[in-house]
Amino acid sequence: MTKIFKPATICVQGGWKPQKGEPRVLPIYQSTTFKYDNSEQMARLFDLKDEGYFYSRLQNPTNDCVASKIAQLEGGVGAILTSSGQAANFYAIFNICEAGDHIVCSSTIYGGTFNLFGVTIKKLGIDCTFIDADAPEEEIDKAFKPNTKAMFGETLANPSMDVLDIEKFAKIAHKHGVPLIVDNTFATPINCRPFDWGADIVTHSTTKYMEGHASTVGGAVVDSGNFDWDAHADKFPGLTLPDPSYHGLAYTKAFGKNAYITKMTAQLMRDLGSIQSPQNAFYLNLGLETLHLRMLRHCENAQKVAEWLETNPMIKWVHYPGLKSDKYYKLAQKYMPHGTCGVIAFGIKGSREDAIKFMDALKMICIVTHVADARTCVLHPASHTHRQLSDEQLLEAGVAPDLIRLSVGIEDAEDIINDLDQAMKKVK
Repeated sequence: MTKIFKPATICVQGGWKPQKGEPRVLPIYQSTTFKYDNSEQMARLFDLKDEGYFYSRLQNPTNDCVASKIAQLEGGVGAILTSSGQAANFYAIFNICEAGDHIVCSSTIYGGTFNLFGVTIKKLGIDCTFIDADAPEEEIDKAFKPNTKAMFGETLANPSMDVLDIEKFAKIAHKHGVPLIVDNTFATPINCRPFDWGADIVTHSTTKYMEGHASTVGGAVVDSGNFDWDAHADKFPGLTLPDPSYHGLAYTKAFGKNAYITKMTAQLMRDLGSIQSPQNAFYLNLGLETLHLRMLRHCENAQKVAEWLETNPMIKWVHYPGLKSDKYYKLAQKYMPHGTCGVIAFGIKGSREDAIKFMDALKMICIVTHVADARTCVLHPASHTHRQLSDEQLLEAGVAPDLIRLSVGIEDAEDIINDLDQAMKKVK
């Protein structure tokens, strides 16, 4: 798929290129193994001298076609599918970090990722400093150390809906000789392409808008191919120095711009697994075929709902970057001029119990531990997704105790508003 095609065309036709007599629809290669004619052919695959498939824990044709489509949408040189968005974020960091290393991360990120970086990877010897993404450049600079290996943020923070200043973050990261990794789950490449603004690596929870129907869990890591690992060889020996587990092969020398994804495939997937199943990749591809249509509807509906909430006397505050009154409106117009996503954060007047009463009174809108799919759903992060965080960590992550996360689906906007209205009236 060449670069002349627009995102809508890539959504529908990217990745799978059927030849004469092959299926028009991407097949599910539901096989763990692949046959070769002789031992030498297999040996060359294990030595990374030839391209091909030998075991689905590392690579699978269905997965690779879908990963290729996502890479095309983001404007990257390569991508890999993972078993979840959490796995994608872990792999993105662990591919270039080891015990004794350090990362810098925006504090306003998804609670699971906050815990992954703030607690779990510390057990592997990788430290993380959380920073205020809106802080001045000079203040953020202070978080960097000689052993810092990456900078991380979310295009649209889950659930606070803060907009990341990607260009600012990229400038800071590159000044310190490290790549900027951006989780682009909420915006998707339909509404924002972080590589266009200087980001180096993009991650996704494909469980959300990409698959779009809450039927499969998955993730993806995409490499822009733009970061010069050899220019900072002392920081990234895993990519630039010989790998003893592959007979001394050095990834940057052997694979050039594809070094990062190749190492992730050949090393992390080989040793840790966390591959997405071909069946799930097939469902993900079906979702991607309508991503450009669904994101338009999500944004249209969310804008209507946000404007209704903003004028409702029972609402204390609303955070949605599409509102002109929102703190991040200008940044959203810069990075996502055609829309952000369908997620709105708001608080209702009254107590925490009133917020719970409101949510319990909803009829069409469901309370689920999910976000960003076709059906409108709601969640109270402080009680659910961010439950493991302390009050101090909640505030640091931009999660107010009264914050309600509303994920606006693709139903009729009037029906969504009517359900919210009837539930609010029961709180009075």
